Amino acid sequence: MRTGVWLIGARGSVAVTSVIGALAVRAGLAAPTGCVLESPGLRDRVRPGIGDLVFGGHDVTCIPLDKKAAALAEAGVVPLPLAKAAHGELRDIEQDVRPLPAAATQAATADAMGADIDRFRRRHDLGQVVVINVSTTEPAPARHPAHDDLDALRAALAGPEPVLPPSALAAYAALRAGCPYVDFTPSTGARLPALDALAREQGLPYAGHDGKTGETLVKSVLAPMFAQRNLKIRTWSGINLLGGGDGANLAQPGANAAKAASKQRVLAETLGYVPQGETRIDYLEDIGDFKTAWDLVTFEGFLGTPMRMEFTWHGCDSALAAPLILDLARLTAAAHRAGRTGPLTELAFFFKDPLGQVPHGLAEQWQALLALVAALGTGETSGEKP
Repeated sequence: MRTGVWLIGARGSVAVTSVIGALAVRAGLAAPTGCVLESPGLRDRVRPGIGDLVFGGHDVTCIPLDKKAAALAEAGVVPLPLAKAAHGELRDIEQDVRPLPAAATQAATADAMGADIDRFRRRHDLGQVVVINVSTTEPAPARHPAHDDLDALRAALAGPEPVLPPSALAAYAALRAGCPYVDFTPSTGARLPALDALAREQGLPYAGHDGKTGETLVKSVLAPMFAQRNLKIRTWSGINLLGGGDGANLAQPGANAAKAASKQRVLAETLGYVPQGETRIDYLEDIGDFKTAWDLVTFEGFLGTPMRMEFTWHGCDSALAAPLILDLARLTAAAHRAGRTGPLTELAFFFKDPLGQVPHGLAEQWQALLALVAALGTGETSGEKP
């Protein structure tokens, strides 16, 4: 049941942490802490397992995986002994990390990306490959008429002008290559009507968007608490300080706006109204791959009594995201094998801005995930899910 995991952004911090983690767990050098599917109630319920995953991917950078692993160890993201233990296997995986193609047209680029994935599949004799986007956040694109119609999109991609943003082109290439697609970023990915049509035409599932790893995870627990207690939230503001490559990218206005919008959606969807306040993301180079988020919530109690709540979240985004990448690869592969087509809305538990009309409270999302795992474990799930 060996399953390929093709990472868009394969040389980045999240991707390399995910690979080191999978290798360490498989070798018995580390516990699968943070992997949802390895929690006591879910362990051994979904196949493939972590040890069945085989890694490759695309990236625009050329830093070797073992050098990136050493940098992550120096930054305190992964333990140095694990980075050293993974050195040989990372050198082997290096053969399956390809430069991101750049052809004369986006259609030709998608063909080249698909050919890379197919070579990876054949080289390792893999029955399935799941493509996961863990690259940097891109600005929200301008709408194009071809985004809404698959035939129009195919025709437009053959022209000289770019039609799709990079994440959506990766989704197009993946789906054409017969691979389920997951977007762990707030980027567009498969969230276009034409790409949804392609996924259904190919009989493939897809999932996203924007992995829920820190501050928004806390929001998805606290916001339902306020709603259930009928306490009126007046303001909710957050400041996120982030370093590393992701932080540097989010210093760009377009990417920053896309990320901030994704982080705020949980409040409106859960509360039914939008409190005053915003989420701000600031780049702070010195803290590297770690992130600090500070939130202030003011709310109104019985008889209008004013109250407030504050919390601080300090964590490592790559170490929080990596186990979820492994979970999503396994779940998406299992859903594909079970015949699921279209958006995997039950995976909302993992995302800030999930697909479909779904609840945004973590408890309800957890129940939906449990139901999916139960169905995948018995082989009962098949076909589309609205």
